Amino acid sequence: MRDRLTATKVNQPDPHVRRILERAELEGVELIRFLYADHGGVIRGKAASRSRLAERLTTGIGHTVAMMAMNMLDQLQDVEHMGPVGEVRIVPDPSTYVPLPYAPGAAAMLSDLRRQDGSAWDACPRTFLKDAIEALAAEGYTLMAAFEPEFTLGRRLPDPSGGPDRVVPIDDTLCYAGTGFDTAHDYAIKLIRALETQGLRVEHYHPELGPGQQELSIRHAPALRAADNHVLYRETVRGVAMRMAMWATLAPKPLPGEAGNGAHLHLSLWRDGRNVFADDGDELECFVGGLLAHLPALTALTCGTVNSFRRLAPRSWAGAYAVHGPDNREAAVRICSPLGESGEPNLELKPSDSSANPYLSLGAVIHAGLDGLRRKLDPGEPVGVDPDTRPGRYRRLPTSLDEALDALEADEVLMEALGPLRRSAYLAVKRSEAAAFATMDEAYELFHHMKVF
Repeated sequence: MRDRLTATKVNQPDPHVRRILERAELEGVELIRFLYADHGGVIRGKAASRSRLAERLTTGIGHTVAMMAMNMLDQLQDVEHMGPVGEVRIVPDPSTYVPLPYAPGAAAMLSDLRRQDGSAWDACPRTFLKDAIEALAAEGYTLMAAFEPEFTLGRRLPDPSGGPDRVVPIDDTLCYAGTGFDTAHDYAIKLIRALETQGLRVEHYHPELGPGQQELSIRHAPALRAADNHVLYRETVRGVAMRMAMWATLAPKPLPGEAGNGAHLHLSLWRDGRNVFADDGDELECFVGGLLAHLPALTALTCGTVNSFRRLAPRSWAGAYAVHGPDNREAAVRICSPLGESGEPNLELKPSDSSANPYLSLGAVIHAGLDGLRRKLDPGEPVGVDPDTRPGRYRRLPTSLDEALDALEADEVLMEALGPLRRSAYLAVKRSEAAAFATMDEAYELFHHMKVF
C-alpha cells in the first residue's frame, strides 16, 4: 500500500516545481545535480539540464542498479539483483533544491532511488532513513539531529618519493589558536557563506587539533533534513576548497599520527513539541541503552571504512568504548550539558565520521534507540573517567571494519531493519573494501580515502 501511495504522489504536481523552474531560469542555472549516497559512503549523482528539468523532476534520471554494488574504489561487487540488467530512477526531492555557490551555473537536489513505477527501491539509503523516521513516529516520537564534522584543509601534492598524492595541511597551528583562524580565514568565510546560501545554519567554527584541521558545525534539524544537510556539507567543504586551489578531506584519518576527523552525531528525542531528554522519565536512559546494546554493529554503519578504525582508538576522544557519561568525551555516548537556560539536552554519538552514508548511519541509530525504548534497555551506570584507564572493565568497540561487519551480521535488529537486498549489498561492498585495503600499504589507503571523502 505504501509503495502504491508513494508512486501516486511522485506523479502528482509538486508545489515546489514551479518555484524551482523559475529560480533556475532567474539564477542562470544550467545543470541540476541529483545527488545520492551509495553503500561505499560516496556521494554520487547525475545532472539534468535546465531544458529538461520539468520532465526530470517527475521521471527522474535513469540509473543502473549496479551502482549500489560499487565500492569506494569503483570496483563492482557481485550482488544478486545489482548486475548489468535492471534500472532504477534517481528521483529528486524538490523541497531540497539549492543553488551551488561554489559551482556557478549549477544547483543540486537530494534524491531517492526508485523503481521505474515510482515505488520505493529496497536499496535506497534515503528511503531507509525515512522508514526509520516513520517507525519512530509510530511510537509518538520525532528526532532532531546534527552532524558535527571535522575536516583537513590543505593542498593535494605529489609525493616527493614517487608514491601516491598526499594532502599537505595549510598550517601547523595549535588547537583553537588565533593564528589558525587567520590562516584559514578566507576559506572559512567563503565556506560559511556558501553553506548559508543553501539554507544550512552555521553554529560554530574553530581550528581543531590536527594540522590544517577545521571544525564547523551546523544547526540541528529534523532527522531527514539533518542527513540531507550533511551531504550538502560534504560537497560544499570540498567544492569551495577546489575553487580556491586547495584540497579538503573529511576522511577519518588522512594523516598518519595526527588527529582524526570525526562527524559526531548529536541527537534529541521529541514528543508533542517537548524534548523528552529534558524530562525525568526513562526515555533518555532507554534510548542510550539501545545505542550501547547495538553499538558494535552500529560502528559498521557510522564508521563505515577501513580508515575509520585508525581514528576509533582509545585516548583520542573518538569514543572507543561502549559506555556513556555526562560530558565524557572518551565515552561513545556523551550526555551533553545544555548551553544556558534555553539550551536543550542532547546525546552525542562519538563513533561517527563522514565516510559513512549519513542516511544509513542515522537510520540505524534510530532503530537502535527505538529498540531501547521498546525493550526499556538499561544503559548501566554512567562512566565519569576515561574508560581506557580501567583495563578490562569496559567493552571495547570493534578495532577493524571486518570486526564491525561481523557484529552487524550478528545483530538481528539492524539486519532486519536493513532488509535482504540492502544488507547483502552493504556487506558485499564493505567486505570488498576491507579485503582490497588489506593487500595494500598505508600510503595507498590514506590516498584513496583522502581522494574520495
